[in-house]
Amino acid sequence: MDLLNLSLLANDAAVAASGFLSSADVLTLIPAAPLIAAITIALFGKPFLKERSHIVTVAALAVSFLMSLVLLFQDLPHAAASAGESLGYGPEIVTPLFQWVAIGNINVQVALRADAISAIMLAMVTGVSLLVAIFASGYMHGDPGYPRFFGAVSLFVFSMCMLVLAPSFLMLFVFWEAVGLCSYLLIGFWFKKPSAAAAAKKAFVVNRIGDFGFILGIFLIWTTFGALDFSTVLGNPARLQQIATDNPSLITTICLLLFLGAMGKSAQFPLHVWLPDAMEGPTPVSALIHAATMVTAGVYMVARCTPLFVLAPDAQLVVGSIGAATALIAALTALTQTDLKRVMAYSTVSQLGYMFMGLGAAVAGPEHATFAVTAAMFHLFTHAYFKALLFLASGSVMHSMGDVIDMRRFSGLKHALPITHWTFACGAAALAGLPVLSGFWSKDDILAALQTAGSHGPHQQAFQIIFGVATLTALLTAFYTFRAYFLTFHGKEVFPEEAGHHPHDAPPAMAWPLRILAVCALGIGLVVGPITHGFANTMGGTPGLLHAESHGFHIGLMLMSAIVAVVGVGIAYLMYGSGREKVESLPAKFGPLYKLSLNKFYFDELFLGLIVLPLRGIAKLSFAIDQLVIDPLVDLCGAIPRWFSSIPKVMHNGLVSSYAYIMFAGLIVIVLFALQVVSS
Repeated sequence: MDLLNLSLLANDAAVAASGFLSSADVLTLIPAAPLIAAITIALFGKPFLKERSHIVTVAALAVSFLMSLVLLFQDLPHAAASAGESLGYGPEIVTPLFQWVAIGNINVQVALRADAISAIMLAMVTGVSLLVAIFASGYMHGDPGYPRFFGAVSLFVFSMCMLVLAPSFLMLFVFWEAVGLCSYLLIGFWFKKPSAAAAAKKAFVVNRIGDFGFILGIFLIWTTFGALDFSTVLGNPARLQQIATDNPSLITTICLLLFLGAMGKSAQFPLHVWLPDAMEGPTPVSALIHAATMVTAGVYMVARCTPLFVLAPDAQLVVGSIGAATALIAALTALTQTDLKRVMAYSTVSQLGYMFMGLGAAVAGPEHATFAVTAAMFHLFTHAYFKALLFLASGSVMHSMGDVIDMRRFSGLKHALPITHWTFACGAAALAGLPVLSGFWSKDDILAALQTAGSHGPHQQAFQIIFGVATLTALLTAFYTFRAYFLTFHGKEVFPEEAGHHPHDAPPAMAWPLRILAVCALGIGLVVGPITHGFANTMGGTPGLLHAESHGFHIGLMLMSAIVAVVGVGIAYLMYGSGREKVESLPAKFGPLYKLSLNKFYFDELFLGLIVLPLRGIAKLSFAIDQLVIDPLVDLCGAIPRWFSSIPKVMHNGLVSSYAYIMFAGLIVIVLFALQVVSS
């Protein structure tokens, strides 16, 4: 069945489903299906389902994806039409579930809330997760933790759907933490492997730093607005403007604290160190975390809070600057990595920085904010498809090479792995931003937004520099992406010993998700972007944003971007496309710079020296004080009553002579006391 037939079938099913399901039913089924799958696998996976556990997960994610399409293409447009909206899906759909907390004026209701931005996110999250789950059914075959894996994946998707559907900052934070927990479980899935367990702990601990700032921001929102629901906090522009006028530093502080949470979840400098190590989990987990779920949560949260951020230009500058620093540092690090999955991981960090540069460009003013936020979300959307493709294709290489992923140990795989080769090439071309492919359109929109921020509004000079960083990062992205492509698929055919003499290409369960994602990587940006403007029109209906502006083609930017991408690919070909002889001389030519990139700018060592070792020293000192001071004092307090309690035991020993001595001593005490009384 080809992709066209699949899309037609999905559309027919969506139309049919919309006929007998209410909006509340549709909204509830999106998170409920993966939750039911997680519970089912937890109860029956190991004893009964075993190697069939993926069926439950795939079926549940298919239901969620179908309902997300119904929400996006049926329910929200109907709600917009009934409300008289001529452009976009302005109204929101809210489905109350149950009362959680009701104490005084604190009233917390668990509900599901959908608008344009959340509907787009849901379609992307469930669609990519469905393809990843299908791929994982082949990739994880034979693993002893097979049911546990699919149970955790189902719980992960449920948590992400609930995060996107949260109607308040409190619910957002609850499922923000649930997504973090699931990532910990999946990164450390092979928990008997020390590096996997360490990577899971690292991800969990580093995210706690960002989450501390996030929860402080939520507390400050509560004290400022007296509420935590989005409609109250973000839905009253006049009140927001009044607060920003009366106390601009307050809005800036709230935005910076919220952004600190996004820095942890979306791996922004300097909290980016956990994401590359997350490669220790199974490859489908990497695709889930990097493409469709966890790391996009920070971008989504900042985009959701745009009505706050547009009133805090200084916070927007911080967002754009951190994004620029992250994008450049990660791209420079990816230049020399030898682990194929790690190259893709640093690419994700860099592209997330790109998205935050786009979000920061909303500083140009409310009239430009919609275009800047739409550009960032558009790049998030296209990135999900080509990055999921690249990770899954890397997993296919690893699967065929006997779990070897070091590019120094294999080459020339294009003939042995034809499906993996051409699908990886599609993803690499889209990531590099070659003309008319998905990454080209979304990257150019961010460059256009940054160019606007560099000529309008506050901090123009800073955003001109950020624009330059974004352009340089685009060049580096094209170079390191095709460096990985040429090293893996071109040159002399070399297989590692672990792969055997005739490595096999992806089986059908792995190949079809690769094919579908390849088609999306090539064309989805063009379809929803320049051809239909569907993405911009839909985003323009998000409550709190102005309607989408009409932006034509930026011919100059498009030409510059195309030249940058082609030059990056060309340099990669000259250096890596014709063999490895030139590669071996690079460390000697670039010396310290090569070593600096290869060792990831020594951020792990800096964290170890500046944070981990001092804290470990404090912990050891505290342990010593506890053992040598606190414990002896506590033991002494317990020994004193025990010593006093031993006196009667000595006195009452059953010997008549002892009792006589005690009576004689008592008589002396009484006589002395009587003499004292008489003399006084």
